[in-house]
Amino acid sequence: MSFPHLLEPLDLGFTQLKNRVLMGSMHTGLEEEKGGFEKLAAFYQERAKGGVGLIVTGGIAPNLRGRLAPHACQLSFPWQVAKHKIVTDAVHEADGKICMQILHAGRYGYHPFSQAPSKIKSPITPFTPSAMSSRQVKNTIKDYATSAALAKKAGYDGVEVMGSEGYLINQFICSRTNKREDEWGGTFDNRVRFPIDIVKAIRAKVGADFIIIFRLSMLDLVDNGSSWNEVVSLAKSLEQVGVSIINTGIGWHEARVPTIATSVPRGAFAWVTERLKQEVTVPLIATNRINTPEIGEQIIASGQADMVSMARPFLADAEFVNKAAAGESELINTCIGCNQACLDHTFALKRATCLVNPRACYETELNFTPAATKKRIAVMGAGPAGMAFSIYAAMRGHHVVVFEAKSEVGGQFNLARKIPGKEEFNETIRYFTEQMKRHHVELRLNTRLDASVVRDEAFDEVVIAAGVVPRHLELPGFDNPKVVTYQQVLSGEVNVGERVALIGAGGIGFDMAHYLGERESSTLQPDKWFKQWGIDKTYAERGGLTEPELLAPERQIYLLQRKTSKMGKGLGKTTGWIHRSVLKHHQVQMLTGVNYDHFDEQGLHIKVGDDSRVLDVDNVILCAGQESNRTLVDEMKATGLPVHLIGGVDVAAELDAKRAIRQGAELAIAL
Repeated sequence: MSFPHLLEPLDLGFTQLKNRVLMGSMHTGLEEEKGGFEKLAAFYQERAKGGVGLIVTGGIAPNLRGRLAPHACQLSFPWQVAKHKIVTDAVHEADGKICMQILHAGRYGYHPFSQAPSKIKSPITPFTPSAMSSRQVKNTIKDYATSAALAKKAGYDGVEVMGSEGYLINQFICSRTNKREDEWGGTFDNRVRFPIDIVKAIRAKVGADFIIIFRLSMLDLVDNGSSWNEVVSLAKSLEQVGVSIINTGIGWHEARVPTIATSVPRGAFAWVTERLKQEVTVPLIATNRINTPEIGEQIIASGQADMVSMARPFLADAEFVNKAAAGESELINTCIGCNQACLDHTFALKRATCLVNPRACYETELNFTPAATKKRIAVMGAGPAGMAFSIYAAMRGHHVVVFEAKSEVGGQFNLARKIPGKEEFNETIRYFTEQMKRHHVELRLNTRLDASVVRDEAFDEVVIAAGVVPRHLELPGFDNPKVVTYQQVLSGEVNVGERVALIGAGGIGFDMAHYLGERESSTLQPDKWFKQWGIDKTYAERGGLTEPELLAPERQIYLLQRKTSKMGKGLGKTTGWIHRSVLKHHQVQMLTGVNYDHFDEQGLHIKVGDDSRVLDVDNVILCAGQESNRTLVDEMKATGLPVHLIGGVDVAAELDAKRAIRQGAELAIAL
C-alpha cells in the first residue's frame, strides 16, 4: 500500500516539512542521566534517519519551579545551550528537523516548589502548589520566551508550547483549577491571556522563521473542563498571534478516561481534530493511538488533520516512515500501547524503552554487530523470548533453528491477543514472523527439541525459551473437570459457564475477568467504547464528558485473591486503574483475603476472614500464576553444550514479555 497523503510535504511558508508525520513528545529519562544528551542525540538521530518529518523532544522546563521533578531538565540559561546543541546537530546531520517542547508542570510538579494559578492540589501528586502572584505570572511568560530564544540558539527548528494534559497552561485556561480574581482569572478572556501572551512573547523573541507548535487541549475529559466554544475561541486567538501549527491534546493526566492505552481504539480522537479543522486555517495535528501508516494515511486523506503525531510508535520502530515509504509496512515493529517500558518507566523515574524494541533509548549500548564466530544455535520455543533472540542472533550472523511444539509461533502472546483490548499483540507476532523470514531463521513447527537432535545436527549452543505452564493447586475437588486453567479457556480447549470464579488476581486474573465479561471487544467498536467511558462526541458538556453507559453483566464473575492488599496492586502504574475500572464496569465481584477450601457439586467453598461461604459457580479458573517449563533443561545440559534460559522458563513469577524480549536481545549480543 502507498501512503501519498502521509508522505506529502507540508509547507509552513518559511520552511517545509518533508512529510506529515510528527514524532510526538516523550520524556525518556535520558535528559537527566550523566552523558544522557549524547545518548539522546543517538536516539533522535536514528528517528531522523528513519524519515520522520518533525521531532518534538520531551518536556523541558522554562524555569526551576516548572520542573516535573527536582532534577528534571530545564533550559533557562546560556550555559545550558551546549548540551542541547549535541542533539540538534545530530538530527540535522540526518536531514531532520526538531522542536523542543517547553513544559511547565504547574501543580503536576513532583516537588515542594511547584506553582499553579491557584493553591489547589493535584490528585496525582503529593504536593500542594503555591498560587502564583501576578508578578510571577508575568515573569513566567518571560521565562517561556527566554527558553524559546535559547532553544533557537541551540539549533532547534522550533518549540512546542505544552498547553494541554493538565499542565500549567491548561490549569490557567480552566476554571476548574483557576480560581484567581485578578487579570489572569475569572472570565474566559482573562484565563486565556496567559497562553496567548506566552505565544506573543515567544514570537517576538524568535522572529518569523521559527516553528511554534501549540499543544491545545481539545478534549479535557475532566469535570468543569473547557467547553467546545472555548476551545475554538482559543485556537482562533492562537492562530492570530502567530502559531505555526496546533497539536491536539487529549485528556488531563488526572482524567479517569484512558487515552493512550492499548484498549483505546486506533485513531479514537481524530474526530475532535477534524471538528476544529472547520474553524481554523492553521495546520492541525491529530494524535493518540495512531500506530500504523494506514491509520495515518486515512486521517489525513479524509481531511481530519494536516499531520499525525506518533510518539511511542517511534520507540517501537525508528524506521517507521522509511518502511512505509518503501511499501513495507508489514516490517514495521508496531507499538502495542502497553505502557510497560515507556510511561511506566518514566513515572518510576527510570529510563524509558520499549517492550517490543529493547534498543529504544539504548542505541549507544545495545547493538547487534556481526559476531566474530558464527554459531549454529538451537532455540526451543517460539514465544516472545525465543523469537526475539532468534532474530537478533540471526542479525549477528548466527544460524538459528527454532523448534516450536505448537503449530504456530507466539507463545503466551497467542493467548494475550484474545483478551479484549489487547488485539495489538497480533502485530508483534506478525512483525516477529516477518523478521524471522527476512533473517533466514529456520522455523520447525510441531516439533519438540530433544538431545538427539542437538547432537545429530551439531549445534554449538542451546537456548531454551519454552515458557511456562499454569500453576495447579492441590486442593480437594480441584481434579474436577470443571476446574480449569486460564490457558485451557483462552485456547478454546474448554468452554465455561455463566458463573465463574477466578483464583488469582494478578495480571492474568484481571485479563481473564475482562475476557469473560466482554464477549465482543469494545476496542474494535469505537462508539461502544465512547459510551462505556462516557465520552460525548457532541461535546454538549464541558470537558466532553457524559455519564458512562452501564451494560448488563454478561456473566457472574468472582475474582479472588489470597492477599488482603488492594486488588490489582501489582498492575502497571499507568494502566492498573483502567483494568480495575473495566472490571467494575462488568460488575465483577472482587474479594480479597480469600482462603480456598474445596470444590464440589455445590460450588467453590471459601473463607473470607471468619465468614465461610459457597460460591455457586459452574467453573473455577486457575489464574494463580505459573511455573517454569523446565522439562528440557536437564536433558539439554546432559549434552555438555552451553544451555541458556530466557523468558518464563528462567523466571516465571509473572508473565513478563518486556523482560523476556530484552533477555533475548541481551543474550544474542553476548553469544
